[in-house]
Amino acid sequence: MEYYLKLPRNKKETAIFMGIISLISVNIIAPLITCFEIGFSFAVWKNVLGVLPVIWTAVIALVLITHGPAGYLTKKIAGPNDSFSATFLINTLCTVFLMSICMTVAGAWIGSGRISLDPVYHFFYKWPRNFTIAFGVETFIAQPIARFVMIKMHRFQEMNGRAAAIEK
Repeated sequence: MEYYLKLPRNKKETAIFMGIISLISVNIIAPLITCFEIGFSFAVWKNVLGVLPVIWTAVIALVLITHGPAGYLTKKIAGPNDSFSATFLINTLCTVFLMSICMTVAGAWIGSGRISLDPVYHFFYKWPRNFTIAFGVETFIAQPIARFVMIKMHRFQEMNGRAAAIEK
């Protein structure tokens, strides 16, 4: 029953859910990783803001691409008797795992404005940090906020549905 309130129920809610998570994630993860990479300064943060729309578009595309494989991995790892929270955490882990692999390379290309082999050469040095930042932001900030919004939306819909039924 817990999942019924916390997860999207239709395509519109899925778009809202994805939008919330992706906007929060991109606005925290990209600047944070860039600042760790180049240095913490206002100029670095300001430069990242200019590239965020492109990174956000790449993230949305990547979410749609990795949704199926992440679901497959989740089913392989999570058992049928696992709780909603455990399954959701495993799904977040699988999704962030796949996305962080891709975005460690693609994000560097987008951020630098050129395609080179540097992100590939330094992948195993940078990916663990990127994965940890992304998993932390997803688990403790973006996902809880998006689930909270879903709960509020669903409760509002239920209240309006009951009110409409009473009026009839």
